[in-house]
Amino acid sequence: MSYTAPIKDMLFDIEHLANIAQVAQMPGLEDAGLETAQAVLEECARFNQDVIAPLNVAGDRNPSSFKDGAVTTTPGFKEAFAQYAAGGWQGLQHPLEFGGQGLPKTIGAACTEMLNSANMSFALCPLLSDGATEALLTAGSDDLKATYLEKLISGQWTGTMNLTEPQAGSDLAMVRSRAEPQPDGTYKVFGTKIFITYGEHDMAENIVHLVLARVTGAPEGVKGISLFVVPKFVVGADGALGARNDVHCVSIEHKMGIKASPTAVLQFGDGTAGSVADSAGPGAVGLLVGQENRGLEYMFIMMNSARYAVGMQGIAVAERAYQHAVAYAKDRVQSRPVDGSINASAPIIHHPDVKRMLMTMRAYTEGCRAMASVAAAAYDAAHHHPDADARKQNAAFYEFMVPLVKGYSTEMSQEVTSLGVQVHGGMGFIEETGAAQYMRDARILTIYEGTTAIQANDLVGRKTARDGGQTAKAIAAQIEKTEAELAKRDSAASAAVHRRLKAAREAFVEVVEFVAGQTKASPNAVFAGSVPYLMLAGNLVAGWQLARSLVIAEDQASRNVDVAFMQAKVATAHFYAEHILNKVPGVRDSIIGGAESVTALALDAF
Repeated sequence: MSYTAPIKDMLFDIEHLANIAQVAQMPGLEDAGLETAQAVLEECARFNQDVIAPLNVAGDRNPSSFKDGAVTTTPGFKEAFAQYAAGGWQGLQHPLEFGGQGLPKTIGAACTEMLNSANMSFALCPLLSDGATEALLTAGSDDLKATYLEKLISGQWTGTMNLTEPQAGSDLAMVRSRAEPQPDGTYKVFGTKIFITYGEHDMAENIVHLVLARVTGAPEGVKGISLFVVPKFVVGADGALGARNDVHCVSIEHKMGIKASPTAVLQFGDGTAGSVADSAGPGAVGLLVGQENRGLEYMFIMMNSARYAVGMQGIAVAERAYQHAVAYAKDRVQSRPVDGSINASAPIIHHPDVKRMLMTMRAYTEGCRAMASVAAAAYDAAHHHPDADARKQNAAFYEFMVPLVKGYSTEMSQEVTSLGVQVHGGMGFIEETGAAQYMRDARILTIYEGTTAIQANDLVGRKTARDGGQTAKAIAAQIEKTEAELAKRDSAASAAVHRRLKAAREAFVEVVEFVAGQTKASPNAVFAGSVPYLMLAGNLVAGWQLARSLVIAEDQASRNVDVAFMQAKVATAHFYAEHILNKVPGVRDSIIGGAESVTALALDAF
């Protein structure tokens, strides 16, 4: 099944919802207007459609393999990554001074989606490199930046994020990896890290591991964690690669999906033969990032970058599953339409329930894409806007959006990819049709980079309770403005969307007041509904963006601008309101009144 990038929908969001014209007025982004966005997206689409997408099925059927400490990626991946790096795609959003292209996230997010739609397993390598780059840009010393950033941004080297250990999953207070200071200012790092995406591979000449560990004598818990750069090959003062470091891959995991992406178990400081340990004794050479005991703070820079990117993965795999399902529904002939419009068996896309499934897939995907695009523009404003207050407001909005983009977009991808299988009927359960791969690949998205519950805890604690719900209520006030625009219109679609959006926004405000008011007094009551709160908020914000889309699309259609596309935008927004956004009031009731039934059953009764 081929992939066609939805450039027109992406550019609609970038132009009308993210307002690229305003983004391009900010210092440092003056060349990043709509014309640039279109040129970049078109070239990105060609590359991903022609080079990366054809490797998707091959990666699933012929995954990365492990032998004698080395990982061999799927045939074609190494060559494709070389083309990816040569095209400058790794540096798209990174600073010019280190060889990047300095484009805004508003444009980069769409490119991230395309890469992940084309091949999620492949895309994970650049995703981790982006996170490592962000962490070094923010917390790295000038020497670390000079040594590592240009090579990471060019794709000559790749990056990883090493948090998890066998006994320490999401609870990083339990990290046991240790770092011993050395007289030359380096550290010797020891420990085992698991679930390390692209922790070993054959696509780049060096791998830059960012590793959480405790310096000898550090405090217990999260306050005693530091962050280290531990390269696969030690880098000399002149930037040249030296000896193999004392870190090696013990094994790679056998997974349900994203099979081509090697998920490694890494051992640090085990005295690897043929490494620096031969001359200096066991211990991987590590370089401190920033200050000791502030590692978790720095790692969260990587995690926030990765969480947004994982949300884009959810949108990407949903888009791919939708395209696959539509193609099948137009081709598969089965049964006469119930309305008698065709007096013979017809393609299944004529059947109302198949249309319902396809519209659900489409509406979820377009709603989440719009939400992510607006969040990306807020990120750009938070970093580039000349006004300090505007930067602060946009930063608060973006921070609120990250758990929604990550949590809601990945949860919706579970439903969309499952519906993709359902549209195929029995053939969806057969691997050869390809529908099942999207469902298997998507299943990890609600788990890694923090489960949906962890995103929800963040939304409750840091993003809602901490400021008394002020950021959330400011978003609700913006939604009210869209309601006022809808109220002025006379179409049936705008009336329906107005009614559902108003009800959803009012329900959201009630939940925000409950969360802000009860988190300290009744934590179990609030956190019993934390994931439903995240899903409610994500549903509302995605629905709000589609409501904004409807207003723009109706106006554009009335001026005879791309009428068929604009009418489809209106129909999709209308469907979302009537079939997805309308769930919000019921979810509100379960959050505010349903906690007791969550906790009522005695533990020994489970």
